Amino acid sequence: MRISLNWLKELVDITMTPDELADMLTMAGFEVEEIEDRRTWADGVVIGKVIQREPHPNADKLSVCTVDIGADQPSTIVCGAANVRADIYVPVATLGTYLPKIDLKIKARKLRDVPSEGMICSLAEVGLTKESEGIHIFPQTDLPIGSDARPYLGLDDVVLDLTSTANRADALSMVGIAREVAALTGAKLKLPEIPQIPVKTGGKDLKLKISEPQACPIYIGTIIEGVTIAPSPDWLQRRLQAAGTRPINNVVDITNYVLLEWGQPLHAFDRDRLQSVAGSKNLAIGVRFAQSGETFTTLDSQERKLTEQTLLITANDQPVALAGVMGGENTEVHDATQNLMLEAAIFDTVATRRSARSQGLRTEASTRYERGVNQAELEIACQRAIQLLTEIAGGTVGTQAVADSRPGQTLMTRAIELRMERVNQILGPVILNPAALAEDSLAEDDIGELRAADVERVLTALGCELTPSEQEGLWTVTVPPYRYRDLEREIDLIEEVARLYGYNNFCDTLPSKTEAGYLPEEYLALRQIHAACRAVGLTEVIHYSLVKPNHENQVALSNPLLAEYSALRTEMLSALIDAFQYNLEQGNGPLNAFEMGRVFWREENGFYETDRLVGIVGGDPVQGRWVRSGRDQPMSWFEAKGMLESVFQRLSLTVEYQPDRRNPILHPGRTASLWLNGDRLGTFGQLHPQVRQERGLPDEVYVFDLDLDVILNHLVQEDNPVPIFQPYSTFPASDRDIAFFAPITFSVADIERSVRQVGGKLLESVELFDEYRGKGVPEGKRSLAFRLVYRAADRTLTDQDVEPVHQKVREVLEEKFQAELRS
Repeated sequence: MRISLNWLKELVDITMTPDELADMLTMAGFEVEEIEDRRTWADGVVIGKVIQREPHPNADKLSVCTVDIGADQPSTIVCGAANVRADIYVPVATLGTYLPKIDLKIKARKLRDVPSEGMICSLAEVGLTKESEGIHIFPQTDLPIGSDARPYLGLDDVVLDLTSTANRADALSMVGIAREVAALTGAKLKLPEIPQIPVKTGGKDLKLKISEPQACPIYIGTIIEGVTIAPSPDWLQRRLQAAGTRPINNVVDITNYVLLEWGQPLHAFDRDRLQSVAGSKNLAIGVRFAQSGETFTTLDSQERKLTEQTLLITANDQPVALAGVMGGENTEVHDATQNLMLEAAIFDTVATRRSARSQGLRTEASTRYERGVNQAELEIACQRAIQLLTEIAGGTVGTQAVADSRPGQTLMTRAIELRMERVNQILGPVILNPAALAEDSLAEDDIGELRAADVERVLTALGCELTPSEQEGLWTVTVPPYRYRDLEREIDLIEEVARLYGYNNFCDTLPSKTEAGYLPEEYLALRQIHAACRAVGLTEVIHYSLVKPNHENQVALSNPLLAEYSALRTEMLSALIDAFQYNLEQGNGPLNAFEMGRVFWREENGFYETDRLVGIVGGDPVQGRWVRSGRDQPMSWFEAKGMLESVFQRLSLTVEYQPDRRNPILHPGRTASLWLNGDRLGTFGQLHPQVRQERGLPDEVYVFDLDLDVILNHLVQEDNPVPIFQPYSTFPASDRDIAFFAPITFSVADIERSVRQVGGKLLESVELFDEYRGKGVPEGKRSLAFRLVYRAADRTLTDQDVEPVHQKVREVLEEKFQAELRS
């Protein structure tokens, strides 16, 4: 929210500089993002009077003006504005003045051979508007010539742009910030005096029919007749502009002014247009939810399709506004408006949020309703608006109707017990003498626990009432109505004590007993997986877990921000394939990437989720292709499988591969299911040719989709032994090659497993180095050749050591795998 310092000074007595005020508010939890010092925009601009205006001798569109700026001699200024004339008061930038909004320093110069000693300014040149058709002419007829022009331009102000936390709805108003500043500084609070204006009740021309009392617990409608639509006074326009609001007319500006002052959204309807929409002189204003299929045109001239979550204001059941969000075009105040119906209401936070989101709107009014408007000051804000409408717009108050369905007392208060012991237990030692901290002369006596007097002073300054209990160090604290929503528990009061006492006045203390920190085993395992994937050249990517709904088993969001992101993903490969395709289209080459994330789905008996590790590789990863005359050499299935096996090897995982045809986006003959210790780990395979053709991808693109929980369970299991270093054998190895025909129904993985079991401790490694199918090989079989390496740790092996073991290998191949030995 943008806070005008001049406006704030009218509400609370403060003498501190803008920087000091910004620092104090930031330390109190209201971060000041920017200090906009408007005084610098026109520093050196004075009030001048045009004495004489003559046409430029060498230019048709320029004028030579003689301007009195209070100096010994009038100044000659060349001006290009069409509206300059004699006997007017204007802002004049004198020589040496720097105008930061247009980055211009005023110097004496010649314009078409005529000297110019300054510049007559437009509002755009001093930063008040984006564009101006001519110079600014002061409406006053008697101004002190040569005096500072900034007070007359409204540029004698400083604006603080601050943000408040979501629980501080009261801070979205000038009165709320003034209360905060008064509590922090101890200064006197001066709220506007609002007279009680008598109103009529029970008239036939205005009745209320609230169909949704939970969504609108209180509604006040007031008829105001005989208003005159005109521009607002300068003081009102300047305050709105300082707050970042564009002035429109006096009626609309008054509702916006009260919104900024008290934080209470209001809306003014044209009563005659209301009656026209309602089709009757007698109005029945209602609040209801929209029906599916209804349409409504809002103030921004947008026709909106309403949903059942949209809360409406109606006139005789005809929609006239989106409750708490935006008014309607068919009842807006215009230049010919004479009679008003002023709305002041409280709308439920959840109902307003859903209604605004259903239409993709977020306005100043909806922002405040969503956080929670102070119900206790609704009548005050309404009276304030009525006062300004009668004074500025010349209206006469007519009938007022009130619908109040709030249970019990209308003033919202809460009593909370506060223990002094608990305050000191939570906050710890503090600096009792902040002045000593500033002088860097702290003594032992300056540090101690908070005193009861400090707690009472702080909470009383916030507007709380403290009633001491018979038990020492115990109070019953009555919360003021404007802090009803955020002060709910004892800990909230303790937080307020800490905030106002000053976080910088607390001592730095460390726990008496500490121990070295450590990472959980699961997190360490995730780090290992990340490192293993990066080590083989994979780049980590992250996609949104929200996707477009296209499956029945997806989990759909009940209140999505966008329709394209309204369901949770059930798988992650599609996003990786999209990223792979996008990188190719952008000329970045193939994307070899991996992603860890969570997928979600629903079944008849509930909702489920699990973590996955997915990846994609393919194309030609080599950059320098000159050795191949620029030809691509796509990655083979075995190279892609080797990258994945390298990941498993780094994680010490022994994974088995089995043929798999279940995934429709993968090649049915080049897909394998992966198994880890009997548990299904996931799938690895090549993209289906049809998928590659539809997306324009290279021929060889491979993906893997693994269950991350299975990997983590293996890596963090308690009986997982710590790897023990095995010394390298210093004795030479003895290798044997064995070639044979075997039926294609037997996998190489099964053959390797059986050979290792038979080979025992002497068998160091088994490696497939050749596979052949074709001429000379019996039908239904393939030729396989393995290299077996034997080695002992304590001696050099002889043929008598190796041959018996190797013979067992031959026998197993013949008996178990129907092998026909070739060597």
